[in-house]
Amino acid sequence: MATMKDVAKLAGVSTSTVSHVINNDRFVSDAVRAKVDAAIKTLNYAPSALARSLKLNQTHTIGMLITASSNPFYSELVRGVERSCFERGYSLVLCNTEGDEQRMNRNLETLLQKRVDGLLLLCTETHLPSPDIMSRYPSIPTVMMDWSPFEGESDVIQDNSLLGGETATQHLIDNGYTHIACITGPQDKTPARLRLEGYRKAMNRAGLEIREGYEIIGDFEFQGGFTAMNSLLALEQPPHAVFTGNDAMAVGAYQALYQAGLTVPQNMAVVGYDDIELARYMTPPLTTIHQPKDELGELAVDVLIHRMAQPSQEQQRLFLTPELVVRGSA
Repeated sequence: MATMKDVAKLAGVSTSTVSHVINNDRFVSDAVRAKVDAAIKTLNYAPSALARSLKLNQTHTIGMLITASSNPFYSELVRGVERSCFERGYSLVLCNTEGDEQRMNRNLETLLQKRVDGLLLLCTETHLPSPDIMSRYPSIPTVMMDWSPFEGESDVIQDNSLLGGETATQHLIDNGYTHIACITGPQDKTPARLRLEGYRKAMNRAGLEIREGYEIIGDFEFQGGFTAMNSLLALEQPPHAVFTGNDAMAVGAYQALYQAGLTVPQNMAVVGYDDIELARYMTPPLTTIHQPKDELGELAVDVLIHRMAQPSQEQQRLFLTPELVVRGSA
């Protein structure tokens, strides 16, 4: 494999001149530049990203650790993060933990060993990153995305899930529903707990009873919504409306209602959460809480880059405001 020295020798110039041509960071005459370009082409030379990163102490890569699933929310969020990285001159290295602690820590160590400039974490709170691993790389800035609490100096960016759950439930109340259930997400996730709390807050404020069996803990997946809706329909007095903690479970709930010969919203009003792209194409289109996924990804990348530049700044805890999107399901 050709080296920069080989290029310099063939072009009859110094290695520093070759470097200036490649990085375009200093004036080089057109004649000399042409010689260097010709030598690079002849030798099929490719600059070493590793060597460059060691010299500059930067790799221009950002690592992201995520518990991905069939839920489209994650792919849409990652798409926004990757776009933001690209626009800012960074590459994204993505690792999926699948909710496994050992896999999470192995992927975490791998990302840090590859000398990523910063780290984005979107996982489950059941397992925190290994303190031993994090302590070995104290200079790597980290941003937690929609995941808290976290004992550390990392910046945290969250959706205001309490307000979102309250807004979704209040919309159903404002439309005259009184028998309202909630299919919530795993309670080891702060967003799921806060959305359930928002549901309870709106119900209590309206003086409405939360009947036995009306709160079901789901898994944020399609199947979880399907199973939970079937449980609600099996109650002696099923609800007339339901707030699902995310859109994926709302899709599953739709399917359960369809198989039961029921329609939305005539037999059951449904409000989701996240506003995934699929939501607007459901029948009827899903009323949901819009979670600003693109803004979340963009803000996370910007906060991380800012932290890289100013590592001593105080910890930031930022909240994004969810908004109700009214469609045909409620």
